[in-house]
Amino acid sequence: MSTLEPPRLVPEVAGADPELDQHLSDRLSEFNRAATPDVTPAEELTIRVRDETDELVGGISGWTWGGASGMGMVWVHPAFRGSGLGSELLRAFETEAARRGCTHVFVTSFTFQAPGFYERHGYRQIFRWEGVPTPEHADVHFRKDLLP
Repeated sequence: MSTLEPPRLVPEVAGADPELDQHLSDRLSEFNRAATPDVTPAEELTIRVRDETDELVGGISGWTWGGASGMGMVWVHPAFRGSGLGSELLRAFETEAARRGCTHVFVTSFTFQAPGFYERHGYRQIFRWEGVPTPEHADVHFRKDLLP
């Protein structure tokens, strides 16, 4: 009886790799669909606003999956901060998430970003990771329940 040695697998360290990101996303989506056949499949959800010159001035990139939705990236151009544009973006995201059957939204914000903004819009802190990305800051996780 001979014993075969398994192949040596070596991790490759690299920078940004959109092809790898897409491949991993596709494989995880397949796994998640198989594990949750009665749940609405994950779907990307994006909201954007452009000015009259077609320049992007704000947007949200996120997802919905079953009853959950999450905002991965939220950005408003500095010239439009405090104008109500961020609130409009949130409302649009929440409205579409609810239309898709979601009952809650998740988002994270570093303490130097906009945690107060989310709190003013009804998001409640569910987790706080102190010392991220530096000792004087924190990564704050929020949840908001959506009205039916």
